[in-house]
Amino acid sequence: MMKKLVFSTTLSTALLGAAGIAAAATQPAAPSADFKLPQFETTKLPNGLTVMLMERHEVPLIAVRAVVRAGAVNDGTQAGLANLTGDAILLGSEKHDKAAIDEAFDFRGAQLAGGSATEQTTVQANFAKNDAAALLPLFAEIVQQPSFEAAELNKLRNRKVSGLKQAKESPRQVAGTYYRSMLYGDAPYASPAGGTVGSLSALKRGDVQGFHERYFRPDNAAVIVVGDFDPAAMRRQIESLFGQWKAEGPAPQHADYGKPLAGKPRVWLVDKPDAIETTFIIGGPGIARNDAGYVPLQVLNTVLGGRFTSWLNDELRVNSGLTYGANSSFTPLAQSGTFAMSSFTASAKTEAALDLALKTYNRLWDKGIDKATLDSAKAYVKGQFPPRFETGEQLASLLGDMYALGVDRAQIDNFMRDVDGLTPAKAKAMIDQYFPRTNLQMVLVGKADDIRKVAAKYGEVTELDISADGFKPARK
Repeated sequence: MMKKLVFSTTLSTALLGAAGIAAAATQPAAPSADFKLPQFETTKLPNGLTVMLMERHEVPLIAVRAVVRAGAVNDGTQAGLANLTGDAILLGSEKHDKAAIDEAFDFRGAQLAGGSATEQTTVQANFAKNDAAALLPLFAEIVQQPSFEAAELNKLRNRKVSGLKQAKESPRQVAGTYYRSMLYGDAPYASPAGGTVGSLSALKRGDVQGFHERYFRPDNAAVIVVGDFDPAAMRRQIESLFGQWKAEGPAPQHADYGKPLAGKPRVWLVDKPDAIETTFIIGGPGIARNDAGYVPLQVLNTVLGGRFTSWLNDELRVNSGLTYGANSSFTPLAQSGTFAMSSFTASAKTEAALDLALKTYNRLWDKGIDKATLDSAKAYVKGQFPPRFETGEQLASLLGDMYALGVDRAQIDNFMRDVDGLTPAKAKAMIDQYFPRTNLQMVLVGKADDIRKVAAKYGEVTELDISADGFKPARK
């Protein structure tokens, strides 16, 4: 069967991250050798398509990825359109139906996947070197000429609608979407990637076709190939398969997608009357993906809430028993980003957990990070970095992010240097610069009758009903 990758830029996936880290992460990793991004070539075809080729001959495998600069930020009033389009691309091409494509990939033990995130939509395939001649043409077909077969599209949309309804039964799945909506208001970055029940239910085949026509065009896309191949032969094959792809009209314009709103402390209280626990997120503005602070902030966040032995997890789980896990994370986007601390606790312990989380967070300023703690986090981050880019699939994903989000390779090549250069004094300056200290934003998902008075302690409260469609307050 095909595997469908789930792409998410919401913070909901981080809610239990600290609790799920393996026991091996409790000890800092040994310092690692320097890491450089393997060499790759970037060219542009006459039709505007960017082509990125990276040779990797360790294993006879190839990872290919098509990346389109379009995602939830381009949904407009049709939330979920990019997401539906990204998945519907796998439903077959004009020449081959879904069953034929599935059979071609499954027979060869290959994988085909697709999906859409906030700012990019991707199609990717992984297969053996010897299968490139058979599978690359099918890959090119579904990218350029998807059929969006009506019956299959309806089934896919209905499954997604059912998934959205079920998700609200689990606050940890949707808290991050409320948080994004709260911080970005009516800006494109607030658009829920998966859509809402109402918006998704209203989407038609023509909407999906229109999205594909507007954004799937060579001057708004890149084809990335990583693996065991002859570069000259691969260039010829890519040119043959994608060189006739046409772009009609002017290229899409990438507008201002929004900045986090944090002018005053606010609380969104999302009422789930049958809840026995409170899921919470606390934070504010973060960074863009290409920010100069991206690398050192990974070290600082590791101390606060980025691993099992972090301050937040120690205090909220280990020392107090208020939760099974607590963490923090920066979620960068191309133009801006968010920072969040997240956890959950029994309803009756909501205030205690929130106060302890805030007290722990304030240690960044009250006590700072000493050299021993910083060195431990640096070693851990350095040890975790190279394994993130070992496989062709991982490297193709990285190159896709670099293309879609405007990340320079220097950020990867200088990762170890930037980690090593972080001192306690620099850490203090970065904490003051990047971590939001005032006007914190908070999302609480739980039984409002039990935690309403608690919520009012932390800022201006807006109440929402979790059963209502979407992730915004009701319009007055």
